[in-house]
Amino acid sequence: MRFETFLTHARAWLPGRTTVDARERLRAVAGAGLGLLVTALLCRWLAGPLAASVWLIAPLGASAVLVFAVPASPLAQPWSVIGGNTLSAVVGIAAANWIPDPALGAAVAVAGAIGLMFSARCLHPPGGAAALLAVLTHTTHFSSALFPFFTNSLLLVLAGVAYNSLTGRRYPHVQVARPPASDARFSQADIDAVLARYNQVLDISRDDLQSLIQQTELESYKRRLGTLHCADIMSRTPVSVEFGTPLQEAWALMHERRIKALPITDRTRRVVGIVTQADFFRQLDLQHHEGIAGKLRDLIRATRTVMSNKPEVVGQIMTRQVRVASADRPVVDLVPLFSEGGHHHIPIIDGEKRLAGMITQSDFVRALYRAVAPA
Repeated sequence: MRFETFLTHARAWLPGRTTVDARERLRAVAGAGLGLLVTALLCRWLAGPLAASVWLIAPLGASAVLVFAVPASPLAQPWSVIGGNTLSAVVGIAAANWIPDPALGAAVAVAGAIGLMFSARCLHPPGGAAALLAVLTHTTHFSSALFPFFTNSLLLVLAGVAYNSLTGRRYPHVQVARPPASDARFSQADIDAVLARYNQVLDISRDDLQSLIQQTELESYKRRLGTLHCADIMSRTPVSVEFGTPLQEAWALMHERRIKALPITDRTRRVVGIVTQADFFRQLDLQHHEGIAGKLRDLIRATRTVMSNKPEVVGQIMTRQVRVASADRPVVDLVPLFSEGGHHHIPIIDGEKRLAGMITQSDFVRALYRAVAPA
C-alpha cells in the first residue's frame, strides 16, 4: 500500500502529455524567435548611444513563451504582459532603492509584484522575474520601468498580435463567452459557482472553459451514440396518410394512436410532406381562445357542397418542406435537429427513399438516456 502511495506521489511530479501537434509547435517556435528578434533589433536601435546598457530584459523570454505558445491564456494577454512586467519592475526598483539587503529586497519585490498584479488584473509569471531582476541588478532609476521593461513588453505584444493573427490564433484572446443554449445541461451560473468553489487561478479563459465543457459533452455523446443508427431506434410501423386524406380522418387517426404528427406519402410510399397538430391549429383563429373546440370541429368536418372555402384534405395544410433521415444514418447526427432545429418528428426513409419509420423526440431521448446511463 505504501509503495502504491509512493508511486501515486511520484507520478504527480511527471509532466502531462502535450496535446498539440508538430505544426502548432513549429508555429510557436517560429513566432517566439521572430517576435524576440524584432523586439531586440528595435530596442537596440532605440537605445542608441546607451546600447552598452541593458536594452533587452531576460524575463521577456518567458513572456514570449506565453504570447506565442499559449496565446489563449489569460496570463498571456496584452495587459497582462505589459502591465505585469512594467508594474513589477516598478516594485523591484522601489525595493532596490529602499531595502539594502538584496535577499530581503528580492523576496519583498516578488511578493509585492504578485500582489500588485492581482490588484491590477495583470497577473503575468515573468513579472515576478522582472521584479527580481531589478533588485539583483540594483536598478534604482524609475525611468528603467519605461525602457527597457515597458518598451520591450509593448513591442513583443505588437509582434504577438501580428504573428498570431496571421497564423490563425485569436490574440488578444478577448472573452466572448456566449450564454449556453436553453437546453444545455449547465448555465453560466453553474460555471461561476464551480470557479468560485475552486478558488484558484486557472490558466484558461472563461469562454474557452465553457467551450471545452460543451465540446467534451458532445464528444461523449458521439462516442456513446456512434454505434447506433436511425434504424435501431425508429418506430418501424409508422402511421401515414396520403395527400387526399380528409382532415377528419387524419385528426381521428392522430387522436386514436396518440401521436402528434403524420407523414404524408404518395402511392409509392415516398414522403411528400408532414402534418402535425400545429398545422391544424394554424388554420384556426387563435386570437380569441373561446370556442376553440368548436372551431376545430368546423375545420375537420367535411363540406357536403361542391365548393368549399376551407381546407378539406391534409395536403392543403401539410408542411411541404419536411426533414427526413436515412435508416443507416448515425443517431448522433440528429442531435442538432432535435436540440436546435426545433424538430419533434423525423420520418426515416430506406435505401429507395420510401417511408420506413419515424423517430420522435421521445424515441431520441430514450436512446440518449440508455446510451449515457451508467451500466
